[in-house]
Amino acid sequence: MVSVENAELNKQLTFAKNKILRKTLLFLLPSLVILLIFFIGPIIMTFFFAFTNMSLTGTTAQSIDFVGFQNFVSMFSDPNFKTSFITTMVFLIFSGIIGQQVLGFLLAVLMKNKNKTFRKFVGGTVMAGWVTPEIIVAFTFVSFLHDGGTLNQFLSWFGVEPISWLFTFPMVSVVVANIWKGSALSMLMFQSALDNIPFSVEEAAKIDGANRWQRMWRITIPMIKNTIFTNLVIITLGTLGVFTLIYTMTGGGPANATATLPIFMYEQAFVNYQLGYGTAISLVILIIGIIISLIYIRLLKTDD
Repeated sequence: MVSVENAELNKQLTFAKNKILRKTLLFLLPSLVILLIFFIGPIIMTFFFAFTNMSLTGTTAQSIDFVGFQNFVSMFSDPNFKTSFITTMVFLIFSGIIGQQVLGFLLAVLMKNKNKTFRKFVGGTVMAGWVTPEIIVAFTFVSFLHDGGTLNQFLSWFGVEPISWLFTFPMVSVVVANIWKGSALSMLMFQSALDNIPFSVEEAAKIDGANRWQRMWRITIPMIKNTIFTNLVIITLGTLGVFTLIYTMTGGGPANATATLPIFMYEQAFVNYQLGYGTAISLVILIIGIIISLIYIRLLKTDD
């Protein structure tokens, strides 16, 4: 009798769970459809078109043919791709991994244990750059670094001749602009992580005789390493996709000095009208981001 009652109870519970699951899926259906159309769909199309000769002009614009790995063979044998890859890594390392990470961390440390007025002022000032559209930031730095811009006018007070920053130091210019634009996110993440470190831990280390550098290296950084790696992934993926800032400031020049992979992809797809080739480049950018992210995750697990 008891077993029959238990079986009936389990049957009712299973029916109730299935009913809740169906209702949950029904509520999630609109989100799943949007995700399928605007995220999963484009990714699948990217994989497909990367293996075709799709273009905007010529006979291939009317009929798309599957060309296998021809786009990738042409890409890896193209010296411009190799130059763009190196340029992308330089831009990523100095403007993202080092620049935004270090500046954001320093700003977070600067605001730690400060009064609310100071934190609001510094935080608001830095956040202004982050919320400013990329195109506006680009034009701002073009005006700032122009031959007759603010920076050269300031240097002229000390007898320094005007410098064509965007022509003489193009990579430095776009790196600085990207650091200014993106450091706020790192600052917010590190500030939140630093605020969660118990005061008693730092106080105990101070009593034991640890100096400021020792406390930073042996206590603070190990306790926020998860935030560091998470921030690295976000910065890496964001920096790999930077296009508007660089294209507006330098157009990828001079002489391809700032032609990162997104710039190279744009030129092949929308200047040379080779959409299949450009899509293959975008797929390589995606794979690079995935590989770097997996390396970060692997390093985090190793440290654990």
